[in-house]
Amino acid sequence: MVQKAKILLVDDRPENLLALEAILSALDQTLVRASSGEEALKALLTDDFAVILLDVQMPGMDGFETAAHIKRRERTRDIPIIFLTAINHGPHHTFRGYAAGAVDYISKPFDPWVLRAKVSVFVDLYMKNVQLREQAALLRLQLEGQSAAEDDGAKGAVGLLAELSARLAAVEEQAEALSKHLDESADAAAVATAAHLERKLTGLRRVLDALEPGNGGPVPLPPQS
Repeated sequence: MVQKAKILLVDDRPENLLALEAILSALDQTLVRASSGEEALKALLTDDFAVILLDVQMPGMDGFETAAHIKRRERTRDIPIIFLTAINHGPHHTFRGYAAGAVDYISKPFDPWVLRAKVSVFVDLYMKNVQLREQAALLRLQLEGQSAAEDDGAKGAVGLLAELSARLAAVEEQAEALSKHLDESADAAAVATAAHLERKLTGLRRVLDALEPGNGGPVPLPPQS
């Protein structure tokens, strides 16, 4: 199930919040109300938002001051802010909005279709970032699991080498005893066979020694199923 993005609506007038909800309801995302800058900052402490629609003219903490607090917090500094204002004080006022960290500055009355389209863009960007983070986390878990599996495989290979070495040692002891017995019997054919066996065992011992960790040789891992 796809999680919905949260959009924070900040305005001190309930009728304005209601109008924004009517415009943005078609996006089918979670709309969160805040009637003041203080209330908005409180909401930002616990929830992640795709975009903030922030009214400029509010009693107490206005939109510029609220935006300044949002941008100072590491958790919220990258959330896009769209300023909404009923008063157009000219280029200087607009510049102040962008300087406060806004990505857009819209004067009321605004076109509902334009506002919805702009908010939709930021919602899409937010959802893509969430997906990227989830994919990165999943990839990290897969790599950690693969690393752990390789470690387990290496441990298993070391144990297998130790067992093979012990079995080879037992065969070497038997071959040594056989060689001593054959020296006493002086059977040329048997002596030649024993010498050939000893050479084979010596070759196997060299291979096992080379495969031991720390001897410069790789530890073979079991085949992947």
